[in-house]
Amino acid sequence: MKLFKWRGYASLTQLVEGCQREERRAQNVFYERYKNSLKGVCVRYARTDAEADDILQESFIRIFKNIQNIKQPESVDRWVKSVVIRTAINYYHQTTKRELLHSSIENSENLIGIDESFRVIEQLDFELLLGVIKSLPDGYRTVINLYLIDGYTHAEIANILSIAEGTSKSQLQRGRTLLIKKLQESGIEYDEFAGRRS
Repeated sequence: MKLFKWRGYASLTQLVEGCQREERRAQNVFYERYKNSLKGVCVRYARTDAEADDILQESFIRIFKNIQNIKQPESVDRWVKSVVIRTAINYYHQTTKRELLHSSIENSENLIGIDESFRVIEQLDFELLLGVIKSLPDGYRTVINLYLIDGYTHAEIANILSIAEGTSKSQLQRGRTLLIKKLQESGIEYDEFAGRRS
């Protein structure tokens, strides 16, 4: 609450309403409030820091252009994050080839146990995990971010990426396999952290 009072806004609702009125001061406060957390989201989806900066800039353009659509200002946190994720996906579609995303695989063997292995992966140091995820090919990185970190279902991912749900599942499976391999190359053996399951 203090964050808003010292900048002239008593609540998040007042800040959003100021942005809806296109008040420059409100937009500056809004930008300062969200820029660091949203940059973190952009970094997860981008291959480079320059791409992350481009995605962040484009995200804020979209946010301020569409903030009029917010009917419940208290829900703005979730809305802002979804705008950034969609912007990152759009950027991905425009600037990269969809290499593996459209190679739909009908059979999804080996999907059993995927949630269990992700529970184990989630116990790792977050910075280490993000570094390894960032090194994955675009298709794997995107699906792993959407599923593992942002909590989207395969049906939602399929809709966002315009792919088959089976493709999302196969990308997650292949990405998970490569992620574990890269973690092992970093000196972390699957057996070492498998014992830490709750």
